[in-house]
Amino acid sequence: MQLRQILLDCDQDTLLIKAEPKGPVCHTGADTCWSEKNHSEDFLFYLEEIISLRRHASPDESYVAKLFTKGVNKIAQKVGEEAVELVIESKDENKDLFLGEAADLLFHFLILLNAKGYNLQAVVKVLQQRHSK
Repeated sequence: MQLRQILLDCDQDTLLIKAEPKGPVCHTGADTCWSEKNHSEDFLFYLEEIISLRRHASPDESYVAKLFTKGVNKIAQKVGEEAVELVIESKDENKDLFLGEAADLLFHFLILLNAKGYNLQAVVKVLQQRHSK
């Protein structure tokens, strides 16, 4: 579990502790005890975890594992293909196709980051540094 934030309420008698769990936290196996889903706000970071897990799965059972067996050049090529498809769809007015291609590009980009030994947080850090200049 990763601690995100500790807040004190206005009369200073209650603490709110925000953390990023590494899986379900309810004894029933549910994400939370309050019918919430973990990772809803940080879904891309959650997706990175899934990619890391599937990287080591059987290529016969996982698309992600199959991509990793082909190597970083093929993964990079797939990112390029998805980028071109997104550019093509951006010229039309079909929202569903455009967003679908954007999702494909983002997914394959996360796979490429993983293949290169990086994660989304590293990219966010670069963007934050650029923003502060």
